[in-house]
Amino acid sequence: MCELLGMNANVPTDIRFSFAALARRGGATGPHRDGWGISFYEGRGARMFHDPQPSAHSEIARLLRDYPLKSEIVIAHVRRANRGRVALENTHPFSREIWGRTITFAHNGQLKGVKQKPLGLYRPIGTTDSEYAFCWIIGRLHKQFPDLPSHAQLQAALEKLCKELAKLGVFNILMSDGRSLYAFCTKKLYYIVRKAPFGVATLVDEDLRVDFSKETTPKDRVAVIASNPLTRDEVWSTLPLGQLTVFRNGAPSLRA
Repeated sequence: MCELLGMNANVPTDIRFSFAALARRGGATGPHRDGWGISFYEGRGARMFHDPQPSAHSEIARLLRDYPLKSEIVIAHVRRANRGRVALENTHPFSREIWGRTITFAHNGQLKGVKQKPLGLYRPIGTTDSEYAFCWIIGRLHKQFPDLPSHAQLQAALEKLCKELAKLGVFNILMSDGRSLYAFCTKKLYYIVRKAPFGVATLVDEDLRVDFSKETTPKDRVAVIASNPLTRDEVWSTLPLGQLTVFRNGAPSLRA
């Protein structure tokens, strides 16, 4: 299955440390060699990179590891193809415009029968069930909300749609409208919130270590979400199954 990586922070933050681990899993320490992609939000817009090559050997991925792009919301994905051929159009994150905003979406899992659901205005470019599900979600949201909904309205509507799709199989997703990072989990997603006092972290997949106390300020707060823990000396928590978790300003809203 594919792997997801997300970040939400209260200040523009460099994701190179976490991305280094994810990129290694794309064909080096992991089997996810069928393409990769990443999106960095800058206000209402999103800067996106995609490559059907394995991220562990991608020159574009190497560029991003060396270039400190900072963002408050990031979504990344390394793919292991099960439905849809290895091709640029089938790499996540997918994106669409709605309400004058760029929505990005990445999925881990398989959805049996999702293509039987009728689509509206939005249509897939590639052949994955993931992009089809995304188009279905965006189409339903567009029909329900002609204009940008409030945070609470969007959260409630999106959670309902995610629960409907989760009936079809494994549905682990990261999605953002540039205001919040949404995570829905049916199998496994882990997260960590880094805040003061910051410590040292070492990657699982690479001999790379960072002392975050030297890279941050006491007011910084950063949440990182991943399919599997990225570091060996930090405590990662599991996201609750079957419900939507919203990350905003570097912290999750978790229900009891």
